[in-house]
Amino acid sequence: MKKWHLSHYLAEHTARCLRYYPQSSQILDSTTKTFIRNLKFPLIILALMWSAELYEYFMQVRLTRWGIFPRHWDGFLGIIRAPFLHSDWGHLLSNSAPMLVLTTIMINFYRRVAIPAFFTIMILTGFVVWLFARESYHVGASGVVYGLIAFVFWSGVFRRNTKSIVLALLIAMVYGSFFQGIIPQPAEEHVSWESHLYGALVGIFTAFLFKNAIEKNEEPRPNPWANETSDTPFLPADVFQMTRRERYLAEQARLEAERLRQAELRQLRDDNISTTL
Repeated sequence: MKKWHLSHYLAEHTARCLRYYPQSSQILDSTTKTFIRNLKFPLIILALMWSAELYEYFMQVRLTRWGIFPRHWDGFLGIIRAPFLHSDWGHLLSNSAPMLVLTTIMINFYRRVAIPAFFTIMILTGFVVWLFARESYHVGASGVVYGLIAFVFWSGVFRRNTKSIVLALLIAMVYGSFFQGIIPQPAEEHVSWESHLYGALVGIFTAFLFKNAIEKNEEPRPNPWANETSDTPFLPADVFQMTRRERYLAEQARLEAERLRQAELRQLRDDNISTTL
């Protein structure tokens, strides 16, 4: 019974709040719809990545040869295909979570540049890998992931507003260890550290490229005091020259003087009425 009473009370209290504050429910509903709408692009990217791996699994084929093969024209189109191809399920899983998180951050906090920045990072990273990486097939979304990490972090450095700085610090705490991947590891020759390194560099370049694309919530707000013309000070001139007791006594004296003045005015008015009669 206690649980039922508590739930009943909470339901009534919530309904009462929504009835008295209808704008709150509207704002919450609008925010939820916006967040769900912003998930479309991250989920599309994730669906393409998983579709490629599922195709490999069910058709028993290897799509690695569709990746980037540096300095060979056969591997040039891999610039577009490689981010959606992975060597195995472990490789896919390791890239899926950061890809979803980072693209969601991009869409929600850098909406005006999110999609152009994403494809700039994807294409430029692939192109630089094609130009300078080892002659081997390079596949996977890790280059794009490193580019997105660098973009969000360095946007905080270049934009220098509260939102971007907070996001940069969050990214540094969560994904700071990722940057060990830009260093060649002899024990992991199969890992494309070139994609990680070039992705991070391209992410820095892209953050600088779009640093002047101001988001709606970054636009400077008008100064409410910009057109202030009154010469009346906000605080009394002697506010810091008198103690609290001195100000209290001065205020009492002012009120007493005002009371006496009002009494004199009433007396004069009564005298005038008596004279008229």
